Amino acid sequence: MRRHEFQPGRLLAGLVLTAAGVLYLLDAAGETDVPWFLVVPFAVGGLVLSALVGMVTYAVRRDQRDRIIESNDQ
Repeated sequence: MRRHEFQPGRLLAGLVLTAAGVLYLLDAAGETDVPWFLVVPFAVGGLVLSALVGMVTYAVRRDQRDRIIESNDQ
């Protein structure tokens, strides 16, 4: 398998959705009583945060790529 670049936004989204799933599983098993109106904002907030992280990552990588191209042109 080829190496690929690290994508922190996708990692964060996966972790948040996994945590939301675990909370629902614990609730279904009767271990804890988590109301749905706490888990849904948690999941949506995590997705928004991961989108912001992804945009910042893209901007930083684009800036680095532009600097490399400019240095090669001169």
